[in-house]
Amino acid sequence: MTDQPIQPNQAESDRKPTDTNATLLQAFEWYIPDDHQHWKKLAQNASAYAAIGLTALWIPPPCKATGPSANGYDIYDLWDLGEFDQKGSVATKWGSKEDLLVLVEAADKNGISLYADAVLNHKAAADRTEKCTVIEVDPSDRTKQVSEPHDIEGWFGFDFPGRADKYSTFKWHWHHFTGTDYDDATKTKAIFKVLGENKTWAKSVDKENGNFDYLMFADIDHSHPEVQSDINAWGVWLTKTLHLRGMRFDAVKHFSEDYLRIFVENLQNELDSTDLFFVGEFWKDSLEDMSAYLDRLNGVKFSLFDAPLVYNFSEASQTMSYDLRKIFDGSLVAKRPVAAVTLVMNHDTQPHQALEAKIEPFFKPLAYAIILLRAQGYPCVFWGDLEGIAGGPSPEPPSCGGQLADLILARKLFAYGDQEDYFDYATCLGWVRRGTWDRPSGCAVVLSNAGEGTKHMCVGAEHAGEIWTDVLGWSKEEVTIGEDGFADFKCPATSVSIWVNKEADGRNEFGKY
Repeated sequence: MTDQPIQPNQAESDRKPTDTNATLLQAFEWYIPDDHQHWKKLAQNASAYAAIGLTALWIPPPCKATGPSANGYDIYDLWDLGEFDQKGSVATKWGSKEDLLVLVEAADKNGISLYADAVLNHKAAADRTEKCTVIEVDPSDRTKQVSEPHDIEGWFGFDFPGRADKYSTFKWHWHHFTGTDYDDATKTKAIFKVLGENKTWAKSVDKENGNFDYLMFADIDHSHPEVQSDINAWGVWLTKTLHLRGMRFDAVKHFSEDYLRIFVENLQNELDSTDLFFVGEFWKDSLEDMSAYLDRLNGVKFSLFDAPLVYNFSEASQTMSYDLRKIFDGSLVAKRPVAAVTLVMNHDTQPHQALEAKIEPFFKPLAYAIILLRAQGYPCVFWGDLEGIAGGPSPEPPSCGGQLADLILARKLFAYGDQEDYFDYATCLGWVRRGTWDRPSGCAVVLSNAGEGTKHMCVGAEHAGEIWTDVLGWSKEEVTIGEDGFADFKCPATSVSIWVNKEADGRNEFGKY
């Protein structure tokens, strides 16, 4: 979204309307019950999501996985969206294909874009084993061979008998993969590299562990022309079937950057569209590596989740008197804001998951204010923070005192126009958004990770005499804007306040979600 400045002597009828701020919801968390009702719940919530300002949903992997309770990252069949009796059920954990298409209709009706989670690195739960020749490699350096070539029985045979060739006739065999982690003949678990003509780990992957092509299960060989043909066709089919406006790619550190570029460009060409949104999970606390990855995609319009910012939030929430002026240090959004999807938590960093990044509850509203109410980055809200975490070892209620929806709504209504920062104190930050010609209200934000915070900030002389209040209701007083456009804006200790004209359009919408 690009704010449109007011041009002198420009008639309102000639000005371009300001686009509504885009806000993404990760529409799931790891411990959602496996009752196959999730697509239905999302469809039922679509109108409420649109009302608070959510413009896109990142939905979980919609394809058939290893079983009816699987979240989809242990993927079995790309072409089964909960339509065929495979791996113990017709529906996926999230619901049936029919339910998914109802969600598609509800999203379309409410102007919400859908991004599907694409798991293209590996396949799991093969239908049968196949014999092939491998070498075992060192797990800490996959470029080092630690065995002689030998045969194994690997789970490489994918026939999809329940689907019976509908949508795709392609069957997977050992030569469509580069590695696996299990020899069924000897019941041995290790990392086995498949040998054969043109067989090697993908070169355009992260260099951790020497070569990080192998992650889990049966690792796909994206250089194989039959593999490319089937996955490319699937991408076009899925996008058309679900009316997708984009995709989130799982584990992009681990599969070929060269193939990812081919996949994206093929999809754009086949659909004759360059407007699709693509974001990758390159989860690494390294701005240098993330920037280099984006550079290597060679002009492909692509985004990454801002992992370094998440770790900054985690550190800030657990460090007494953390210097908030450093919150963007080393972050993707500070260096490449157009390519940064900002977030506070996701399904991998939530409690009890492999990449857990603990963020203390008091800091969640501060972190969300930072990603939602500033001009830079594309914010992604986590389902577990908006709706709560229903299961797992420690269920949790919605974060931000149940008012995350109000923070999202404040973005939709008021976070527009020029941004002026007041980053002059270590434990208290402030900024103002000045509004645009057709969204003139603007807002003033104050947050503190210590005691009560106060910022003397200018919202513009055009607001002189207006009375502003905190849309969250956490600061109870009223503030009158001075003739020079300045006022003293406060927030409670270890909290945040969002100040807006008490008469601004939309003020009566808060607190309804």
